[in-house]
Amino acid sequence: MRIAMIGTGYVGLVSGVCFSDFGHDVICVDKAEEKIRTLQAGQIPIYEPGLDVLMAKNVAAGRLSFTTDLATAVDGADAVFIAVGTPTRRGDGHADLTYVMAAAEEIAQAVTAYTVIVTKSTVPVGTNRKVHAVVSATNPSAAFDVASNPEFLREGAAIDDFMRPDRVVVGVENDRAADVMAEIYRPLYLRDFPILTTDLESAEMIKYAANAFLATKITFINEIAGLCERAGGDVKEVARGIGLDGRIGNKFLHAGPGYGGSCFPKDTAALARIGQEHAHPMQITETVIRVNDGVKKRMIEKIREACDDSFNGKTIAILGVTFKPNTDDIRDAPSLTIVPALIGSGAKVRVVDPQGRTEGEALLPGVDWVSDPYEAVKDADAVVLLTEWNEFRALNLADLANAMAHPRMVDLRNIYSARAVLKSGFDSYVGVGR
Repeated sequence: MRIAMIGTGYVGLVSGVCFSDFGHDVICVDKAEEKIRTLQAGQIPIYEPGLDVLMAKNVAAGRLSFTTDLATAVDGADAVFIAVGTPTRRGDGHADLTYVMAAAEEIAQAVTAYTVIVTKSTVPVGTNRKVHAVVSATNPSAAFDVASNPEFLREGAAIDDFMRPDRVVVGVENDRAADVMAEIYRPLYLRDFPILTTDLESAEMIKYAANAFLATKITFINEIAGLCERAGGDVKEVARGIGLDGRIGNKFLHAGPGYGGSCFPKDTAALARIGQEHAHPMQITETVIRVNDGVKKRMIEKIREACDDSFNGKTIAILGVTFKPNTDDIRDAPSLTIVPALIGSGAKVRVVDPQGRTEGEALLPGVDWVSDPYEAVKDADAVVLLTEWNEFRALNLADLANAMAHPRMVDLRNIYSARAVLKSGFDSYVGVGR
């Protein structure tokens, strides 16, 4: 089938590359000329393990191309996917649909035959019907249907998530659109991956409900971690004990500095706003947002206590600033709350992150970027483990301690045990929920 993918951000690029690997003819479209030139040159503007190799394979096979010409890409396409950004709108928490509606209008102007217009972007309930209205108003003679196909890609594992998904959710209004979507996902149908076909609104709601639930699990275990610190207990053992219950499961029960990234903060805020608009407050989700903000601030106090209650004049090494490992994404990461607080209180901050520097240099002014952990901790007063990159899981703790002016570790991901750290020459160790 012929597919046009509008938007070459994280979701659009990964989806377009993977669809082409299914055997479809995919044209990825973006208004950013420099980004398209970069892609045409065989380079990817994001960090996602394995994506560069898969992209090169399908470009060489003639199934994948990139353009700024939306009209040419849409003309003759069986399906056009909208995968543009839906950032949180300032002031009200709602998803900004400006780019989605602009894309819908442009698609309407370019459609020449029956096409399924598929929303891949995360959008509030009711958006696909608005897309339908925009297309109909722009081009009353257009032959089309709309579909909702939310993404569930984890940064750092996106290709595997696309090729071996827990489920694919497709929202449609009729059999004709359902048949087109079934053909697009035929390789997954043949391998018996779950394909859930619903109405438009249910598909839109599934995405928000899933992310809000996962954010709730993270926030719950972080609250339990705070209680463990006051009342006693090790949150890692507590998480294991409850995670072995099949009704709960062990995923997303890792205590730490709070959730961040491109999805959870944006989607929980949008769900809370949707609830307000429909006079049905999402009280659990609203509480999750508030508690998660508090968790990040609590981490600052942990570091402050480890530094004798003052950051002024202290040198602090930060290991990792991306919101999770295996990504270059720093959006709404805990580091964006923690690092500025350290600098604002007089600390000198050194940062090392395997992939976060390019984005981090713009978002974290005033830090010194270094190339490896041992350089970062030289003559430092504390080292803070903020992102659990594999590179930080097997450090030579004795070498770290020997390089520091005051060997103190604040392990916000509970990578190490207090016993191992103290045995290696550190004066103190602080974890989360221990």
